[in-house]
Amino acid sequence: MAKIQNWKPEDPIFWREQGSALAWRTCGVTTFSLIFSFATWFVMSAVVVRMPAIGFKFSTSELFWLAAIPGLASGILRLIHSNFIPVLGTRPVISISTIIKVVPMVWLGYAVQDLNTPWTTFMIIGFLCGLGGGDFSSFMPSTSIFFPKRLQGTAMGIQAGLGNFGVSIVQFVAPWIIGVAALGATAGGPLVFTKGEPVKGALTVVKEGKIVKDVKVNKPEYVGAIDIIRDEAGALKDVKLRETDTVKLIKADVVKDADGVITAVNPTKGMGLEVKRNDAGAITDVALRNVVKKPMWLQNAAFVWVPFLLLAFVLSAVFLRSLQMPSRGFMGQFEILSGRNRARVHTWNCTMTYICSFGSFSGFSAAFPMLIKTLYGGFDGAPDPLQYAYIGPLLGGLVRMLSGGFFDKIGGSKGMQWTTVGQIGGVAFLVIGGYLTPTSIDQFSGFLWGMLWIFLMSGINNAATFRQYPIVFAYSPAKGAQMLGWTGAWAAFGPFVWNSLIATSLEKTGAVNAFFIGAAVFYVYSLLINWWYYTRNGAERFDYGNGGGTWWDKLSEAEKERMKRIDLGQAA
Repeated sequence: MAKIQNWKPEDPIFWREQGSALAWRTCGVTTFSLIFSFATWFVMSAVVVRMPAIGFKFSTSELFWLAAIPGLASGILRLIHSNFIPVLGTRPVISISTIIKVVPMVWLGYAVQDLNTPWTTFMIIGFLCGLGGGDFSSFMPSTSIFFPKRLQGTAMGIQAGLGNFGVSIVQFVAPWIIGVAALGATAGGPLVFTKGEPVKGALTVVKEGKIVKDVKVNKPEYVGAIDIIRDEAGALKDVKLRETDTVKLIKADVVKDADGVITAVNPTKGMGLEVKRNDAGAITDVALRNVVKKPMWLQNAAFVWVPFLLLAFVLSAVFLRSLQMPSRGFMGQFEILSGRNRARVHTWNCTMTYICSFGSFSGFSAAFPMLIKTLYGGFDGAPDPLQYAYIGPLLGGLVRMLSGGFFDKIGGSKGMQWTTVGQIGGVAFLVIGGYLTPTSIDQFSGFLWGMLWIFLMSGINNAATFRQYPIVFAYSPAKGAQMLGWTGAWAAFGPFVWNSLIATSLEKTGAVNAFFIGAAVFYVYSLLINWWYYTRNGAERFDYGNGGGTWWDKLSEAEKERMKRIDLGQAA
């Protein structure tokens, strides 16, 4: 189907008679597809917190890397996608990018059913899950070029906000869908899920540093069941649990078919002894637990998105249209890095502030479940990460959607300024309050509220950027659209950067404080950039909203034409 020629959204008559209906239809279809793109992007973050409980023996660092790798892929792919819309058009780009995400979802669904699947295979699958984040840099530029400037903040805020719901949906749906055989026999049989609660007061573990030197059994009913094994020198060598009249060991009760494949898991209860060791083989912790084994269909967390992706593909192929835009080819798309109209300076500024907003949102969304598990999972009555992880992305996506129109009125730069201050405050609260180095489960509520505040602020901040960036590049709608794709590409590295740096912080320091302090320093840098170039009185490219005006509104027609000629490489 031929591209639409001569699109004039700023013309009131054209917009009323032709433009509005197609623009909002495009926004609706692409938003529906974007929701499930985000779901596939973040599905690994929901899966990794359950993998140890079904038998995968990956370390905490390896699990953080599995949650991180989709972010690496999405960032790389967004840099590519940011060039597609002006060259290829909305319809083919959105349709094709939607259908190919079926591949990692099907592969992941089968991979989690085999406990022999290596970590490297999951890393490859995780990279392919990044396809769901990569195409965001095609969605947003597409929406930008269909709408007039006065509605771009509203339209893109709605699209990005609803699209972000995909993050919270996948983390909300996962704990429910994996508990039922909802997808039938084609999805595979159940896996054995193991969950244990510590027996309070059963043992006293004596440590020197991080090494266990002695274990004392406090309750008489467990004395005969726990064997404390020492070497010839009397040093602790091992601790084992055996079945007695009062202690029943936990066992799995499964039904297998003729090929040895599990077809049913009958829930069982019993006791288990967890003995943790470091890389040198020394015992670092011992815990007696009441254990439950029950069926789980973890594969459902991936398979459930396949029919929605297929539906989104059909809708995109049938209802989307493409616009004819001036294009200088793929290399021409990198002119935002040129010195024309100080494009390079503002490209850098927009990239930094977008990493501050969406980079934080996506990074913390991917890391949130593992942060809960790592920081608070060792306490009695530890919270289930997936019961809380969806709340932050849901909150951020909701405010992102609702606040877009507000920033059309007051200006994007002002919103970015105050919400960045809020992000700094949220990090300071978590670090100073000790919620990142907890000593009790009672501190979890403070940690949760601090994280939700950061999600709230980053979500609002993100909505403000969609108003701000097209204004910064007001002399070229194509560059404004491209900037949304370019900045989105770098911010999509958020899940990779956040998770990998958190894992590094844990490995090097044993805590996550170093990462959060580093994030606060970066937020301050972003704050200063936004204030100097876009917010202060007399800023180079200020945006005070539809009421207060923008730097572009204040230019004469001659100055505007001069900037447009410079942008096109013509004589000024």
